[in-house]
Amino acid sequence: MEKHAAELLLQRMLGNTTATFREGQWEAIDAVVNQRRKLLVVQRTGWGKSAVYFIASKIFRDRGAGPTIIISPLLALMRNQVAAAERLGITAETLNSTNREEWQRISDKLLQGEVDCLLVSPERLANQDFIETVLYPIADRIGLLVVDEAHCISDWGHDFRPDYRRILDILRQLPANTPVLGTTATANNRVVEDIRQQLGDIVIQRGTLARESLALDALVLGEQSSRLAWLATVIPQFSKSGIVYTLTTRDAELVAEWLRKNGISAFAYYSGVTCEGAEDSNTAREYLEQALLANKIKVLVATTALGMGFDKPDLGFVIHYQMPGSIVGYYQQVGRAGRGIDSAVGILLCGSEDRAIHKFFRESAFPAEAQIHELLNVLSVNDGLTLRGIEQRTNLRYGQIEKALKLLVAENPSPVVYTEKLWRRTIVSFSPDHERINHLMNQRKSELADVESYITTKECKMQFLRRALDEPGAEHCGKCSSCLQHPLLSPDIDSGLLHAANLFIKHADLPLNLNKQVAAGAFTQYGFKGNFTASLQGSTGRILSR
Repeated sequence: MEKHAAELLLQRMLGNTTATFREGQWEAIDAVVNQRRKLLVVQRTGWGKSAVYFIASKIFRDRGAGPTIIISPLLALMRNQVAAAERLGITAETLNSTNREEWQRISDKLLQGEVDCLLVSPERLANQDFIETVLYPIADRIGLLVVDEAHCISDWGHDFRPDYRRILDILRQLPANTPVLGTTATANNRVVEDIRQQLGDIVIQRGTLARESLALDALVLGEQSSRLAWLATVIPQFSKSGIVYTLTTRDAELVAEWLRKNGISAFAYYSGVTCEGAEDSNTAREYLEQALLANKIKVLVATTALGMGFDKPDLGFVIHYQMPGSIVGYYQQVGRAGRGIDSAVGILLCGSEDRAIHKFFRESAFPAEAQIHELLNVLSVNDGLTLRGIEQRTNLRYGQIEKALKLLVAENPSPVVYTEKLWRRTIVSFSPDHERINHLMNQRKSELADVESYITTKECKMQFLRRALDEPGAEHCGKCSSCLQHPLLSPDIDSGLLHAANLFIKHADLPLNLNKQVAAGAFTQYGFKGNFTASLQGSTGRILSR
């Protein structure tokens, strides 16, 4: 395949007869298609990584190769990618938590050779039935394996996901010459080396991490009331819409409600969010994403649930209400601003509660050893259990069980296996790797310390981020607060707004949203299944104490 022919596919995909490859795109396609290499592409978000693997997939399929398997955690991006693939004449399907009723139909189509690209959420890799009955039978004819957001495979990545470790099992089943493409926007040298050790002999392609349109600043405003008052003053000054990131869902609701009280169109966004007219959280999140994309709202106040894959080229600002946990995570989030416009702003606010929140996150990141042994013991004496079945037989909450199983299933070999819709104990013994866990905990502390250094540094802010991500030769941006030697926006706070914010915090309550669906296996004696009828649904409650 020559560059010109591939560029025609790009133009078809984008619907633009004058489109040309960005720097590095053709080289990536050439490495995968013509050289059949294992390639890790480290390019900033918006560069066009999906164009690389869809065009490569089209070329492979036209040559008679098997389907492309794309492992991606990005539900929002999956929706957009299917549409992009269709413009190339590619039949793309997705398997994720939102379309369970379609899994069997899609799997059958894949086995019959009727799917060109399959986008799979990493959680599906924990299902041994799916691995053995769907992926393994087509392993010898997979045309291309794509690991989207490849930093998730690394312990050192800011967004490590245990399910990604199952990718290694799939790699072992593939013919040695099967091309593999890993993509990420956020990987420093340590993460890249970890990925190299796991995926094997890979070629690394790195692009620049500079964000020419983005001006950066950081402010220390310890009290929440000060930050709320500052936001209410500053956000109306922006001509474009943007995102405010918080560390917790509680604060997302708090900030969004405060902004609405001050005449700013703002909505909270997080995993589990609900909104009027949406039948479930996934629908609600898609609705909110589309509202922001269409500029129907000024601000989404979001947790990291609004993460990888959300792309709004004209986003005017990203403000962090609290410190993020790492430079890598911050770069990815703040880099959502200014992708398609000449000027955008990224402001990091630091509060007095930030360190305590991150300490809680670190300490709850790994399930307690006692919880793991309790789970394994109950599986040992039962011939397969559902999550609800485990919950009924242990003193563990549903979320604790999920976290423990994710950790266990990532072990190789694994002490648990998921088959026939049940979790079962295997003969493999399990002993927690305390040294590794302590190492990772210390690394998380170090990452937070780097963020604190970013806040106080006199160095160019963009240069600091690029250097922290191991990009050599990063130059000054000329537009951040350090380069300009003054704040981008006034840190002054209106005394009237500050007083109002203090009263708001003291008197604000929080919504208590009750389940609208019956938990699987619950209330069987009453015949309940699926959604509660409207007459049985509880009204939204209010939490009055913080």
